[in-house]
Amino acid sequence: QVQLVESGGGLVQAGGSLRLSCVLSGLDFSDYAMGWFRQAPGREREFVAAISRIGDDTVYATSAKGRFTISRDNAKNAGYLQMNSLNPQDTAVYFCGTRWTSSGSDYFTDGMDFWGKGTLDTVSS
Repeated sequence: QVQLVESGGGLVQAGGSLRLSCVLSGLDFSDYAMGWFRQAPGREREFVAAISRIGDDTVYATSAKGRFTISRDNAKNAGYLQMNSLNPQDTAVYFCGTRWTSSGSDYFTDGMDFWGKGTLDTVSS
């Protein structure tokens, strides 16, 4: 059974940090590129960050660049999003997604094959 589960969300003060985890079970995580997306109430889901299958290439939304870092550990079937210098505008449900690819260095900002159910991050001022 394929499952993709996020964890690490919570409440944090402005200027603080959170680290999100995303674990894929039922498939080999190393066969998939991975990305993070978020959705706030009344807003459309938006891209945050993506990483290639082997982790050699990354891309970030303008809002995340310089503050967030995406990474992965294929031996643990897991991906991560380190978020620093958080502000209230970062408050959202964060989703991880994976997309199969035969190319180790490809990353994707859409077209995910599998989605987690999300984890809520709330940043207070």
